[in-house]
This record gives sequence, structure tokens and C-alpha cells, in this order.
Amino acid sequence: MKILTSAQMREIDRRSIEEIGIPGPVLMENAGLQVVRAIKKKFPDLRKETFAVVAGKGNNGGDGLVVARHLLNLGASPLVLLVAAKDEVKGDAAVNLRIAEKIGLEVIETPTTERWQANRRDLLRATVIIDALFGTGLLKPLNGLFARAVEDINKSRAFKVAVDLPSGLSSDTFRIIGPSVRADLTVALAAPKISHIFPPAADAIGELVVAGISMPDFLFEDPGLTLNLVERKDVASFFQKRKRDTHKGSFGSLLIAAGSWGKTGAAALAGKAALKMGAGLVTVATAVSALPVIARTMDELMTESLPETPERTIAAGAVPRVLALLKGKDGLLVGPGLSTHPETTKFVVSLLPKLKVPVVIDADGLNILAGRPELLKTLPRPAVLTPHPGEFARLTGLSTEAVLERRLEIAPDFAKTHGVYLVLKGFRTLVAAPDGRVFVNPTGNPGMATAGSGDVLSGMIAAQVVQEKDTLGAVLSAVYAHGLCGDLVEDRNGQKSLTAGDLVKFLPRVLKSLE
Repeated sequence: MKILTSAQMREIDRRSIEEIGIPGPVLMENAGLQVVRAIKKKFPDLRKETFAVVAGKGNNGGDGLVVARHLLNLGASPLVLLVAAKDEVKGDAAVNLRIAEKIGLEVIETPTTERWQANRRDLLRATVIIDALFGTGLLKPLNGLFARAVEDINKSRAFKVAVDLPSGLSSDTFRIIGPSVRADLTVALAAPKISHIFPPAADAIGELVVAGISMPDFLFEDPGLTLNLVERKDVASFFQKRKRDTHKGSFGSLLIAAGSWGKTGAAALAGKAALKMGAGLVTVATAVSALPVIARTMDELMTESLPETPERTIAAGAVPRVLALLKGKDGLLVGPGLSTHPETTKFVVSLLPKLKVPVVIDADGLNILAGRPELLKTLPRPAVLTPHPGEFARLTGLSTEAVLERRLEIAPDFAKTHGVYLVLKGFRTLVAAPDGRVFVNPTGNPGMATAGSGDVLSGMIAAQVVQEKDTLGAVLSAVYAHGLCGDLVEDRNGQKSLTAGDLVKFLPRVLKSLE
């Protein structure tokens, strides 16, 4: 599903009307009907509710007038507070204003703060408020009358339904630009927008329903629309039941170069996650002192010892052994629990240019890369990097704050420039592909912000990479399943006690649910 900017949505609107020939009033009618459908799911007996529609003079207000009309037809008695004079309403919205008046809808003009103040008691009596004041075109903060209207909507205890976008938010940014409605339900029309998806703006959305309004699907297939929201159907093919005539070699052989004394847990979590994700064979190659600890964590996990430093991290001289172990392997995961010891750093710096198999780089592998950006050119293809914002900040030389503020532009630029798949972890994890497309993962919760969660994810991604020919699909499916594991743990145990081990424990249930 595409995530659109206001300009992209306007262009699709234009093409629908001018090129396809769908009249604007038809699109407005469809929009209003979809909002009413969503309201009916929440309030099956509309007659029991008191509805107030707060409408602006533009198309969003026109959508609200359609909503009011259909609520009236269904037996409700909606009131429309028009935050404008009637003669200010133009175009398709004016068409629906004339219809509303002819069928007896009560439309009260409140073009001034004084008029609004005089009629706000009607708003405060409502049990359901439909916010149709502003839609996706807002670029600057609301003030004056509009800010007062938003303030009063928020003061009300009514259930609040936003048409397309809560008034006061800008569709093109996840920042809060000024006073905005805090909705309980938002019905996004045709496609979600940026502020629907990313906090803090998304915190004002409430429940999100994305509703089609009969625009042709091919209008959303333009290559220039590069931001996507991952849906279950997008990853379903990566969780099909296996054919009967297979063996362990059918599902890939993965080598994990990871771990050091005191950080054995990271390597073990990655290995266990990779096995539970379905990789046929998983071998953890680690410092000799760390091997017994890792080997005891799971009987099915194979281990290989590597030369170590006096500090019991992987030594620079381990490169030939790792290259030998890679013969017959389908991929390599490097980084979890590795450390950035100078000798271990030399090991990674020497190993990466010699790789001939797909590689997933996580944790200390990324920290080692950060000081040597030239190594990015030497990585095999495909290469998958899985940084959290701090690690990505080190990779790019930016501050963590800048990464978070500009991630929708920085992530795809980095992936395109270096020809890698980038998984920028966090709430709404981003997956950026080398071709410039960006995918937003909708699963997961704050309880997953815990030690080891990233190690589990890297193991899951690496397992999918060695099993699948489609690298992008492998990455997206692993990230999606990882978030679902967190959501299942949250549902059973809550967020606060969630640990990385819980994600591995619940992974089989998630995979079965996805089959």
C-alpha cells in the first residue's frame, strides 16, 4: 500500500477526474460513504448518538456534508457547524452544501470566533464529532477561529472521527506543526499519508482505517511513488507450507560470525532465531572461549571455534578459517556480540572484501563499518545492513536526532548510493532498497526496545536471505514477522517484561499463523 504526500494525492485526484473521467462529486460521495461505513461499525444504532459535523469550506468540508446527509438518511439527526460563511464554499463542496440544505440538514454558519462561541454548546452536547475542517492540504499551523474550533473539539468527551486527517496535522510530515484534533478514529481516503503512519503526528490519529474511494489501482503504481506500507498480503508468499520432497539443504545454510566473552548471548539469540525462522543449517563461528557457552544454548545449533585475542574476542587471524567455513554456505551474518576490539576490527575489515555470498551486517559489524565507509563499496551483493538510529548516525556521520528527523530521505539515499538493503530499526522500521523504494513495517511495539531484540531480528533476516531468492521480500517478511512476535508477546504478557528470548519463543506461533 502506498503512503502518499499531499502533492502525490492531488495528482492522483487530478488524473482520476481529468484523465479517467470520474466526476469530483462522485469521489466526494464515495469518501463520505466510506466514513459513514466506518462510523456504523463503531455505532451500529446511529439513532442513539448525537452527531456534530465540523466542516470547513473546502473539499474536506464537502466530505463532511456527505457524511451528515447519509447519517440523516439512516435515521440520525446530525448538526453541521460550518466554520465559514456559506457563500465561501465553492466547487464540489458547494454542490453538497446545496443538497444538504434542500433535504433539511441543519447547517449553522460560524465564520467568526464570536459566532463559533455562540454555537459551541451544540458541539459539546454531541456524543460523536466528525472532524471535516481541514484535510491533507494544510501546510501551516492553525490559528484564530480554526485553532479555537480544534481546542473545543478536543475538550469534548465525544468520540472523534477525522475525515482523511485530523485537522491541524500536515499530511507531509510526522511533526506536530500546531494545534490539531486528537481523533479516536481516522478514515484515510484512498491511501495513508505520512502523518498517519509516523509519530508524533500518528499519535493523534487514533484507530486508522484506509478506505478506497474507487480511484483505479493503476494510478497508485507510478514508479515515482516510492514510499510503501507493508501489508500481510505483501509477505504471505514467504510463509507457505513446505513441499514434501525437501531436505535441510533445501532451506539454506547460514554461517554466523559473532560473539565474544561476555557477549555470547547476542550470538546465541541470532543463531536460535535463524533456526526457528527455518534455515536448514546454522553454524555460529565464534572465539574459542565463547564457543562452549553458545553451544549449550541450543542442541541444534552448530558451532565452530575461531582464533581469539587475549581478551577472548575473534582475532584478525580468523579470516582464513571463516572463508573456509563459508564454502557450501549460502550466506553470512556478522556482528552480534562481536566487539570492536582492534584485532576483531581487523578481522572484519579484512573479511568483508573477500566475501562471495550474501551478507547481513549488524551491531558491532556496523560500528566497525562506520569508521571505514570505503568498505561499503567492497561488500558482496546482496548486502543487508540493520542499524538502529545510533548506529546509522555513526554510519552517516550525522547526529541521531538528524537521522530520526530526516530518516525518510536519508535512508533511501544511503541505500541507493551504496547499493545495499538498509533496515533502519525502531518503531515503524524502515526497509530501504537499492532501487530507492522504502517500505514501512507496521508491526511491533515499544516493548521490543530491549537488549537482544536486534540480534533476533538479524538472525531472522539472515535465515530468510539464505532461503529466498527475493532479497527484498526476505527482508520485509523477516521484519514483519519479528514485529508480530513482539505484538503476540505484548498481547500475552504485556510490554514491560518483554525480552528478546520471548521473541524467539513465540516465533513458531507467528510463523504458523502466517502460513
